[in-house]
Amino acid sequence: MTIFEQIDPDLLYPDSDGKPMADNTEQYRWIVLIKENLEILFANNENVLIAGDLLWYPVRSQLIAPTAPDVMVAFGRPKGKRRSYRQWQEDNIPPQVVFEILSPSNNAKEMDRKLEFYDTYGIEEYYLYDPESFQLDGWLRQNNHLSKLWQMDSWVSPRLGIRFETDQGELVIYRLDGQKFLNSLELNQRAEQAELLIDQERQRADQERQRAEQLAAYLRGIGIDPDNLP
Repeated sequence: MTIFEQIDPDLLYPDSDGKPMADNTEQYRWIVLIKENLEILFANNENVLIAGDLLWYPVRSQLIAPTAPDVMVAFGRPKGKRRSYRQWQEDNIPPQVVFEILSPSNNAKEMDRKLEFYDTYGIEEYYLYDPESFQLDGWLRQNNHLSKLWQMDSWVSPRLGIRFETDQGELVIYRLDGQKFLNSLELNQRAEQAELLIDQERQRADQERQRAEQLAAYLRGIGIDPDNLP
């Protein structure tokens, strides 16, 4: 066994790069919105891993610095806890889709490096959104390289099956069933509304049952068996 192999891999491949998940509330809001709605979308598929700000080590080498996509999706990998995404421990399957949300601290050099990283290590779809300018950019792997998508309005992700709408200012994301990506407050309001409708339907059913019981009791009172009515 070599000295390299004897070293604790957790020391060789740390689980944090020391950087915050987000620099501001708007960046954080978009990271959570995309990550949580994708979790809901693929909740019934145990082999779709969705993670936010998880360090991705594409190869087992200290010469290659990892990166932590704001949101990443790995098809073919089971859900579950991860301290980092070490690709050699994940059947060598790279994430297929990544999202980056820009913040004022991001510079062009940093984003160019990330694009090169994603291009080199097999990302199929890359989406970059600037919540301040409402600019959405996308890249799709074609001929073994990420190619820029020049029309993002109404673009449908081949892997995720979600649609991006950009013509109304701020980005809006829809599932193919037409349901909009919602934040936690909107999801809670929708759940409360659904529960209210269920309660109203239950009350209506109870009232119908009570009326039926009262009518049956009346008929029996006048000598008619309600069970023998035509």
